[in-house]
Amino acid sequence: MGSPSASPRPSPAAEDAGPRAAATDAVGVDACPGGWVAVTLREGRFAGADRDAALAALLTRVPAAAVVAVDMPLGLLETGWRRAEELAIRQVAPHRARVFPVPPRAVWEESGYDAANECCRRLTGSGLPRQSWGLAVKLREANACREGGDRRLYEVHPEVSFAAMNGGRPVAWSKKSWNGQVQRRRLLLGQDIALPEELGPAGRVPPDDVMDAAAAAWSAHRIALGTAVSLPDPPETTRDGLPVAIWY
Repeated sequence: MGSPSASPRPSPAAEDAGPRAAATDAVGVDACPGGWVAVTLREGRFAGADRDAALAALLTRVPAAAVVAVDMPLGLLETGWRRAEELAIRQVAPHRARVFPVPPRAVWEESGYDAANECCRRLTGSGLPRQSWGLAVKLREANACREGGDRRLYEVHPEVSFAAMNGGRPVAWSKKSWNGQVQRRRLLLGQDIALPEELGPAGRVPPDDVMDAAAAAWSAHRIALGTAVSLPDPPETTRDGLPVAIWY
């Protein structure tokens, strides 16, 4: 795995932002109980946190953000499994259960798990993990925002981001554990991201979701600067030409 100092292909966001990117807000978003939580960085440092039941509403409140990095699969293929997850699993090994496989678009268009599972078997030869189907509602919501025209949205995976902060080594402890949360917060501090004790409404969100949003914001800042790495590189694309990749 590349370290945070790797030399990646510049992201479209960086090409658009140019020299202004360093001073532009970057936002990380994570799904949480009851909606979404966001952390905003300004010049790479904590600038605020927010939450909302609807992602679209949250996005309207960050108009200055050049990049919004979302911990949710963005971009669905017509056939086969996405390479993004295959490569992300390598970054977090041996903790492969932290990455859920993402099947083709038709699977997510089904109305319930049984039908989705059958569709997945038909299209890929394998069943659909229930954990993956648990993403369905918010996956559709996030993709609707990007497909609706908000091109600031990029997909990230916080565990991949934390591994990059940690010199290419995944965090050994679960994000739900005390040890895991202490280590993740320490990694954020090492990147000059200091989460304050008071977060307003966002403070009601479980701490692991807040830290995931902060890790997503770290990746968003790197995307804006043009120093982020994509899995795969170059990204796959949807039928509409949108990128399919996990960035960190």
